Amino acid sequence: MRSTLRLLANVKPARYLEPFAPTGLTGLNTHPSPRPTLIYLYRSTLEKLKSFPESSAYRQSTEALTRHRLQVVESTKPPGFEAWLERVKKTVGAEPERFATLRQADGSYAASMRDDGSDNPRGEEWDGEAWEPSSPGPARTAEEEARWHQAIEDSVSAETKDSDFHTREMKWENEPALEAEQVSEIEKQIGAGLIEEVIQVAEGELKLVDEIYKSQAWEELEEKPRPGQWTYFERKTEA
Repeated sequence: MRSTLRLLANVKPARYLEPFAPTGLTGLNTHPSPRPTLIYLYRSTLEKLKSFPESSAYRQSTEALTRHRLQVVESTKPPGFEAWLERVKKTVGAEPERFATLRQADGSYAASMRDDGSDNPRGEEWDGEAWEPSSPGPARTAEEEARWHQAIEDSVSAETKDSDFHTREMKWENEPALEAEQVSEIEKQIGAGLIEEVIQVAEGELKLVDEIYKSQAWEELEEKPRPGQWTYFERKTEA
């Protein structure tokens, strides 16, 4: 149902969704890179859940849901993904020490960006199809316009942050973008609204994990419940 709102916000169907374009939900704009964002959030949540006792009901339920959603997102690969991955491996293989700070716990690397020699934020695998704004909507404000241009700039190149060993730019090719149909399929499989809403939920869950861990919610209650406090009403049946 909500995916229909995104379609209604567009002038015509497009191969790719325009970053920061209206989704049809007030205050919620199209996310520029939902796939790597969700993968990062889900992996981070699963990593933090390892600190919980295996008997924790919260850990068990959250792990199951998070693993399912992670599998859905990871299994949906954008066009040109394998070729992109091979180029990334060659880049890392040539200078493994230089990219060590991008290495994640599972052995993968953060999908930062490299200038591929073009002005195309979708990378070399893009087929050149014209990319037009997909929403009429009101004209973007100066702030939104600045964010838009920044997103384009960030998607083709990124500089290294402070480093004791490498002061030159660290450039990395951006992971190819998901097609609009792929985004819709992810939304359908997860069944929790638009992918932007799914990201918001994942961000909230990642924060909640920290709060629940601080409270040690799996431990015994300091004040024991009164007899029958957690006994719920049952439907009466006649003999």
